[in-house]
Amino acid sequence: MFEPIDPALARRIRMVVFDVDGVMTDGGVYLGATASGESVELKRFDIQDGLGVLMLKNAGLRVGIVTGRVSEAVRIRAGELKVDDLHQDPKADKLNALTEILERNGIGWEETAFLGDDLPDLAVLRRVGLPAVVGNATSDARAAAVWAARKHGGHGAVREFAEALLTARGQWADAVAQYVAEREAGR
Repeated sequence: MFEPIDPALARRIRMVVFDVDGVMTDGGVYLGATASGESVELKRFDIQDGLGVLMLKNAGLRVGIVTGRVSEAVRIRAGELKVDDLHQDPKADKLNALTEILERNGIGWEETAFLGDDLPDLAVLRRVGLPAVVGNATSDARAAAVWAARKHGGHGAVREFAEALLTARGQWADAVAQYVAEREAGR
């Protein structure tokens, strides 16, 4: 079982934002090249994490990804999950990127949750209303968080966070029932 999130804090959240490397993935990056010499980057995403993202969206929360790398694999995964906002920045300027996303959507920092793992996430973790980290987060990131997953990045931490947040909001059971009912009905 996961650590509980304060229900009053959870109910304030309107947007959940995820880092990618070390959060949605295990932090490993597979690099290669095609026969023509074009570089290729592959990432491994956890299927249960993806379902957690979909459950957040189905519960009415806006979901975003803000990452410090530019990757076609991330663009593809964000599309599969129907993520509302995607920002990839090779400079890892996550604070300014998220500021723009929040302003564009009329969402406050105190209404935002962020799941991170390392130094590039610190500025955001220190600003959002619900700073959270994966189980294998660095000590600096962990010190900025109010919630920490037991599971590691790329291995169920996103799903653990989604379930903890929706449980604290009193929405998890209904979200599961809705998901199952839709599949039973063949939708």
